[in-house]
Amino acid sequence: MGATGMLAFARGPLFYAALLVFIAGMAYRLVSVVLLGWKRDRVPSKGSKLSGVAVSYAKAFGILPFVPWVKHTFSRNPTTYMAGGMFHLGLFVVIFLGTAHMLVWKSLLGVGWPTLPLPIVDWLAAATIVAMIALFVNRLVNPVLKLLSGPAEWLNLLVVFLPMVTGYGLTHHRLLGIFPLPYEGLYIGHMMSVNIMLAWIPFSRISHFMFYFFSRTFHGAQAGKRAVSP
Repeated sequence: MGATGMLAFARGPLFYAALLVFIAGMAYRLVSVVLLGWKRDRVPSKGSKLSGVAVSYAKAFGILPFVPWVKHTFSRNPTTYMAGGMFHLGLFVVIFLGTAHMLVWKSLLGVGWPTLPLPIVDWLAAATIVAMIALFVNRLVNPVLKLLSGPAEWLNLLVVFLPMVTGYGLTHHRLLGIFPLPYEGLYIGHMMSVNIMLAWIPFSRISHFMFYFFSRTFHGAQAGKRAVSP
């Protein structure tokens, strides 16, 4: 199988197989969480659950990742705090607001949406790669994180890092001149790494992005009910 055939296979059957594993695995995990149920709260309400959820999401998306003084975690580990926020923001923008990826979503969902200009997405992609390198180094040198990091944690970083760096390489292949593979080979590497990531997510802690919204909603509602800040 030549490069053209390998690329067609990676973009076609292998991609859809990985996507099927991702959807089935995430659906199973989602149903498992939903079936756990939500115990009835018999404590009288002192505030609004809805306002608590709204404040919780406002802080999560608009404040906490980039305003250090909101939480004391910045003083304890600023690298994790800032690089982690940059990583999540950049990853979201690249996946959903980059034109190339939006077109993939459009081919799958049948609908598209406005995207950001390429220079902005490009800058955020580079910042995300730098943030991931910083998180990797931080895990190596931080004694607590080093103790808590096992093979799964290192593999998770690698599985997300490879699609990012190969995707960035596709945009800057000729400009940078540091990728020894031809463009087709780099494209194959990007698609293969994306397929691996899709199939790996349901079996790893990367899937926390789905359960994050459950926990954010639950804790926000509980804080609002008790009239305290989430």
